[in-house]
Amino acid sequence: MNEIFVQYITPAISQAGWNLHTQIREEVTFTKGRVIVKGQSVSRGKPKRADYILYYKQNIPIAVIEAKKNTYGVGEGMQQALGYAETLDIPFVYSSNGDAFLEHDRSGTSGQVEREIAFMVFLYHLSKNSAASSPKLTNSWHSATNSNQNSINHRPTARN
Repeated sequence: MNEIFVQYITPAISQAGWNLHTQIREEVTFTKGRVIVKGQSVSRGKPKRADYILYYKQNIPIAVIEAKKNTYGVGEGMQQALGYAETLDIPFVYSSNGDAFLEHDRSGTSGQVEREIAFMVFLYHLSKNSAASSPKLTNSWHSATNSNQNSINHRPTARN
């Protein structure tokens, strides 16, 4: 685990009121990697691994966070995180270098798709207390969560 995780991002998420044991998962592997076939040989590529996934409730992921060293720009991990969020159907996406966060709202409920958030502002923004006191954020999270819950419970079944 790199120092950006340990010194900045994990403490920021915890200080914002997220439970480290039930709502935050670090370094989450969610694919085994692409299957590569070369002649008679079959192997796998690198597995996909999200740096963080935050859970609104058990089994309801609400956000993915991609962390990069602070020698990179704040948005350097956004494309990677967006790919993860699309695969996992997660509405909120963040990229961070420990100095700030770039947020991408895939839910379409906030009216603003992407914005940069200063580190200290992010602590308040991600705070569950601020979510409870901010109708706009609460509505965005609840809309995204309800949409995500519906997609979990009502996935189309494969037909032969």
